[in-house]
Amino acid sequence: MGMIQTLVQAWKIPEMRKKILYTLIMMVVFRLGSNIPVPCIDRSQLAAMFDANESGLFGLFDLFSGGSFSNFTIFALSITPYITASIILQLLTVAIPKLEELAKQGQEGQRKIAQWTRYLTVVLALVQAIGYTFGLFRNVLSDNSIFAKIVIVLTLVAGTAFLMWLGERINENGIGNGISLIIFAGIVSRIPTSISRTIKGLSAGTVSIVSVIIFLIFALAVIMGIVMVQEGNRKIPVQYAKRVVGRKMYGGQSTHIPLKVNQAGVIPVIFAISLLQIPATIAYMTGNDNGFSRFVAKYLSTTGTPGIWIYLVLDILLIIFFTYFYGSITVNPLEIADNMKANGGFIPGIRPGKPTSDYIGKVLSRLNFASAIFLAIIAAIPIIIGHFTSFSSSFGGTSLIIAVGVALDTMKALETQMVMRNYSGFLK
Repeated sequence: MGMIQTLVQAWKIPEMRKKILYTLIMMVVFRLGSNIPVPCIDRSQLAAMFDANESGLFGLFDLFSGGSFSNFTIFALSITPYITASIILQLLTVAIPKLEELAKQGQEGQRKIAQWTRYLTVVLALVQAIGYTFGLFRNVLSDNSIFAKIVIVLTLVAGTAFLMWLGERINENGIGNGISLIIFAGIVSRIPTSISRTIKGLSAGTVSIVSVIIFLIFALAVIMGIVMVQEGNRKIPVQYAKRVVGRKMYGGQSTHIPLKVNQAGVIPVIFAISLLQIPATIAYMTGNDNGFSRFVAKYLSTTGTPGIWIYLVLDILLIIFFTYFYGSITVNPLEIADNMKANGGFIPGIRPGKPTSDYIGKVLSRLNFASAIFLAIIAAIPIIIGHFTSFSSSFGGTSLIIAVGVALDTMKALETQMVMRNYSGFLK
């Protein structure tokens, strides 16, 4: 109800209504582009290929691209090259001191890093497009000429570049994070297909009603858990000492520092999936008749044995790593401690300076651990359920985490912009 009320209030404000409409229009553009096919593709052979590989990596790619991958449209690469480029740049920022200094230079430094991310995105999209055209989709081409293949490659790269531009426009003129909203739109657009497939499975007897009920209970529990974790925060009490300046007394009030339980949001899940897709993507590009492809299918796939367990372990470890990584980037305990000390603030029972930063870091470590375990469990359970039961849905725990997390983050962004607008109107 609170979310609906926030949307109603925002819609009554002309400026906010304009931003909401802009975001919706960009989402419509994305969905329209997801239905524009790449030229020189034999649609009947393409459909046959995906009918034979409707689960596993194909289903995962298709989920995040909103159906563009299975239809091989201009957005078939989706936004994954941009996500991979962001991972690489952010990891390099920690590893390379010059990049770390650049990241700390404020907007100018962030602008340069964003520009390098765009360049790297185009390079990765080019590599991926070449792999798809000359590898994975080579048997569904209606025209095998070099010119046709070049056109397909350029079309796919242009599609990814356009999605990257679309996301940045949403960041500037719309509501929420544009890249996350594109992923969200792709996931949500697959819900009708997933429901239809489940109904057909029930009618054919390949899916049991018990499996569907278990999944629905799990989905409800996941949504409730995500909301609780996303909204939860740890309040660290802060006391400000009294100061006398002239005849006036300043300070003396008590407040708190709110630390979110899940500082990283849905980023760890998205990044973990993106990295785990790389070996399988290379395997599909190079074909199924080589040693590397057989190794990936057996040891790094959710359909392989013991690959499913290795995949789960790697997924959990990557989620934990990125949760701690993004938690450390989002909140800097040393900076918080220095700001508190400069303003005469202190945590009751904790000495200012290094003891304060150590205490905040300890609290953050515990919060990151709880968040990482929660995200890892939610991402792992659907894979285990699909392995031991006949029910298999592409819209599983990972998709729910991303969809609900992005929805909550978007609503928070909307509320923040409304608050800022009210303050600006009051100051005027």
